[in-house]
Amino acid sequence: MDPCEVVVAVDLGGTRMKCGLVAADGAVLHRETRPTPRADARDGGRAVLDALLETVVELGQKATAEGHRVRAVGVVVPGVIDAEHGTVGAENLEWVGTPVLAELQAAVRAAHGDHVPIVLAHDVRAGGYAEFRQGALAGTTNSMFLPLGTGIAAAMIVDGSLVSGDGYAGELGHSKFIHGDAAELCACGQWGCLETVASAAAMARRYTARTGRTVDGAREVMQLLAAGDPDAAQVWHDALAALVDALVLYTTLVAPTRIAIGGGLVGAGETLLQPLREGVHARLTFQREPEIVAAVLGEEAGMLGAAQMAWDRAGADEEEQR
Repeated sequence: MDPCEVVVAVDLGGTRMKCGLVAADGAVLHRETRPTPRADARDGGRAVLDALLETVVELGQKATAEGHRVRAVGVVVPGVIDAEHGTVGAENLEWVGTPVLAELQAAVRAAHGDHVPIVLAHDVRAGGYAEFRQGALAGTTNSMFLPLGTGIAAAMIVDGSLVSGDGYAGELGHSKFIHGDAAELCACGQWGCLETVASAAAMARRYTARTGRTVDGAREVMQLLAAGDPDAAQVWHDALAALVDALVLYTTLVAPTRIAIGGGLVGAGETLLQPLREGVHARLTFQREPEIVAAVLGEEAGMLGAAQMAWDRAGADEEEQR
């Protein structure tokens, strides 16, 4: 492999980190996954942060050993990112105001010096950016990426730009769509959030609560649905109803022309997408109706978005120096 300039890209979302060395033309010269350590409140999620730092440094060392020049580092994480201070709050990682950017800067500086810029961004926004630049949202100026996985968050493209909101935007999963006695307590502290009904984790949990039978995630619920299980059908119906409400609200407020659904649940294909299309169509009156499609970049979307953001930063820094 000929030496070239690369960025180090790491997506910390999920149970495994998705990592890559990515060239300026988008070619992934090296890809790997690594386990994300189980977060522990007793150490404030330190083991997770240490694993992330080690991964970034080792990927940079690999690039250097192969003769490549590391131009930038892109890291994307779940949770809420304070863009001004570079801190992250992520309940599933046991991070509370954790200075992730400062830790990354220190580790990268020790390995490569002061010349390598670092981008820290949200994993879902990065996935949406990748879909916007090279995936299912390419060619749009107003669109949304909505992955349905362990949790639910949205990446919003508005007037051709990715909306960050200083790191806080896009938490559609923590909007209230379930009311009354049906509302459940969300991990965020609110009752009735979309995520409590329509995430993959919620579907498995709600099926178990209805039946007393433990299932192996949303995939097994979908298998039971296909086999005609009435409890799986009710869990699925509740999830679809809440998702239609969320998509109608988003469409009314932001008017996307296309919505790309990603995450584990999109594996259901048209079993998911067609009812969403029909439900949204039936509810809209004056609003512009969006296309509802499957995202195309899969589990690599976040890593590819991290790489694209890192290359954008490298290019912007180069322009400033001219």
